[in-house]
Amino acid sequence: MGGCCSSVCDFILEYDTPRIVLIKNRKVGIVNRIVQLAILAYVIGWVLVWQKGYQEFDSTIGSVTTKVKGVAITNSSPHEEYIWDAADYVIPSQQENSFFVMTNVILTKNQMQGRCAELPNENTRCKSDNDCAAGQYNSHSNGVLTGKCVQYDVNVKTCEIFAWCPMENDTVIPNPAILGAAENFTVLIKNSITFPKFSFSKRNILTNATASYLRSCRFNRNSNPFCPIFRLGDMVQEAGEDFQKLAVQGGVMGILIEWNCNLDQSSSKCLPKYVFRRLDNKNFAATLSPGYNFRFARYFVNSNGTEVRMLFKAYGIRFEVEVFGQAGKFDIIPTMVNIGSGLALLGMATILCDLIVLYFLKKSKYYKEKKYKFVDDYELGIESED
Repeated sequence: MGGCCSSVCDFILEYDTPRIVLIKNRKVGIVNRIVQLAILAYVIGWVLVWQKGYQEFDSTIGSVTTKVKGVAITNSSPHEEYIWDAADYVIPSQQENSFFVMTNVILTKNQMQGRCAELPNENTRCKSDNDCAAGQYNSHSNGVLTGKCVQYDVNVKTCEIFAWCPMENDTVIPNPAILGAAENFTVLIKNSITFPKFSFSKRNILTNATASYLRSCRFNRNSNPFCPIFRLGDMVQEAGEDFQKLAVQGGVMGILIEWNCNLDQSSSKCLPKYVFRRLDNKNFAATLSPGYNFRFARYFVNSNGTEVRMLFKAYGIRFEVEVFGQAGKFDIIPTMVNIGSGLALLGMATILCDLIVLYFLKKSKYYKEKKYKFVDDYELGIESED
């Protein structure tokens, strides 16, 4: 027990100090320099240059507004001749970081509140009034049951409902899309960003842009990559999709605006990069409720004073605009931290070479004797030993 305590006491009270031993071994020397060069290449090339370890970084905060323009005319039955402009097909007129363009529609005109036969399905077909319980309804019905079984057509009877009549019939979606001409519509995207840490702000409309330039320019990846006006068909095409196919049932597209800025350079080099992606599942055959659609109505009063509405089931493309990025600027603190970390890593070369010398060389025992020296306490009058 006393010997154990003595060993523990010696271990606690011992002091280790490095001893420099110059070993003239070419193999070990080459390994040492190669490891040192690799660490220096990593610190200088990767950490400081590629990853810009000498900079402090901040993430962007941005706002987006959009304005869609374009006119289309439809004259196919049942819509007759009709002019569509942005007030008709952009619904709603403004959204936060997104916009919707209607490309297809099922239109039910002159609906009035009244009684009519429900659309036939397994739950609405009937043979007598006993099959229709008055006052009942569910989330899939178009109205409230009146308790009567009426003729839907010459072959089918369905329960009568109190609802907006006539019923919408959306079993057949127009193909090609009613507003396939939306492919040529354009959208102006105005994006303002700021990096609050550096008090730096910028817009995607460049400072040298003029009013005449904005009236005529169109975004092109190669010839005009900084024009903020985009043709809808071009964005869909860049995402690898066919606009006319997408327009039939609609979908969701992403417009990604990336700002990666080096604020140690001129602010004119801080420029946006645009990327376009389809966000919803394009495999309609394997997707329940595919595409993108919703309903809305426009109300008016006819000559008889009766409220009438026009019901739209709108199919279209929802464009989601996402802004992201970061900016970097020189700062002494991250620079010194990364340099200090790099100097500390150089110690790995010494550790690796020590392992080789002490455990893998033929004369490892000899090198151990030269590396380690044990010195006893001179205050006790005991001389040192190598």
